[in-house]
Amino acid sequence: MNKQNLVLEAMPGRSIDINGRQFLYFSGTSYLGMARNESFQELLREGLARYGANYGGSRLGNIRFAVFEEAEAWLAAFAGAPAALTVSSGSLAGRLLVEHLRAKASFHFAPGTHPALWGEGEYYQGEFREWVEYILRESAGEEGPMALFANSVDPLLVRKNNFDWLRRLPENRPITVVVDDSHGFGVCGDEGAGVWRELAAPDNVELVVISSLGKAMGIPGGLILGSTALVGQAWHSPFFGGASPAPPAFLYAMLKAAPLYRSAHRKLLANIRHFELQTGSLTWLRSIGDYPAFFTSEIPLAPWLKEKNCLISQFAYPTPEDEPVTRIVLSALHEEEDIDYLAGAILAYAKEK
Repeated sequence: MNKQNLVLEAMPGRSIDINGRQFLYFSGTSYLGMARNESFQELLREGLARYGANYGGSRLGNIRFAVFEEAEAWLAAFAGAPAALTVSSGSLAGRLLVEHLRAKASFHFAPGTHPALWGEGEYYQGEFREWVEYILRESAGEEGPMALFANSVDPLLVRKNNFDWLRRLPENRPITVVVDDSHGFGVCGDEGAGVWRELAAPDNVELVVISSLGKAMGIPGGLILGSTALVGQAWHSPFFGGASPAPPAFLYAMLKAAPLYRSAHRKLLANIRHFELQTGSLTWLRSIGDYPAFFTSEIPLAPWLKEKNCLISQFAYPTPEDEPVTRIVLSALHEEEDIDYLAGAILAYAKEK
């Protein structure tokens, strides 16, 4: 184990105690703070009392629970998509889509595509915008079905990918576009509804969004958004029928938690804007506007902030031999005084560097 790793005994909230020392915590993916939201935990206790800790059966069995379809209807309406399907993880959502499309189309992967979506195909090395121009040229010249895979947000380098180019795809061939919104769903878009409403393409283009529900939404599960036909095809996949679903107790809590999500999203935006107001002059701190992660190339910032009792995200990527990626991640759990303290420490670093 890397000696720099911190092994925790409990899930952090806005702070964490390590060997008797209190740190403010600015890392992780619980953007809306649901992992430590007491009201959400109370709803989860209700769900556990009703459904138990887990359900290990198949959704295709003759014994079924209405909460699955109710949760999927809510998620589809929230995102603005025609239909939704929940599975046990975001990674399974990706694998299910890959297996569904295998041998039906040529695969093309944008830079940074999550491994859950990998398959036999073409992996582009370069910038996202360069990949887009390449795909537009290839799609105009090739024949046969294509499947394009991309992230909505790069959560490590903190970049948001633009999908206006989908309107420029050719109208004379079947194309499927799969967008991984794991780090955008619950955070980006209107009230955190994610990327679906930003996607517009010709009628021959099948749009699909997948997401982990374990980030902002605080649910151990995954999500597929798409047309009613595509969701129906995914339902009949052996990768769906042969897998256990997301725990119904958590889906119950999610359905009851709509007001909590809205409130947490507003708090998160307020925290982001308060932080940006104080640190916006720092050119080496990068974000994408109303997004809770901030990237910096200032590697020494992490140990500096640790000395000031602030823990931020820093780890080598994409391999253990690479330079560490350094980020600050805000959540809805942070209070204004937390943001003030963090910003003050960062500004102090800026004066000394």
